[in-house]
Amino acid sequence: MIENYSFGSICINGKTYKNDVLIFDNEIKEWWRERGHNLQIKDLEWIIGKKPEILIIGTGSYGILKVSKEIKDHLSSMEIETKIEKTKKACELYNELKDKRKLAAAFHLTC
Repeated sequence: MIENYSFGSICINGKTYKNDVLIFDNEIKEWWRERGHNLQIKDLEWIIGKKPEILIIGTGSYGILKVSKEIKDHLSSMEIETKIEKTKKACELYNELKDKRKLAAAFHLTC
């Protein structure tokens, strides 16, 4: 469960992270993207390999992380439903869905 999110910080299951994170089930991995604010398919390989039903992408406090149509189409072709929101809303959505579906998340914590 995500207990708290604020610019640059997220608390998940009692542990605070200061770097972007990927989440699948009870696994949490710090996340670095190849091209910063321009998401690439390669940036999501770990998540894609887990075969989630839904991937929630948190695009940052101000929504700066860009998710291209190519990535959306690629995820859709793999039958991964994708929900893209600013990170605060994405965290709320994650908490709502976490016990209902095979869920993954990619959260950008800053801008």
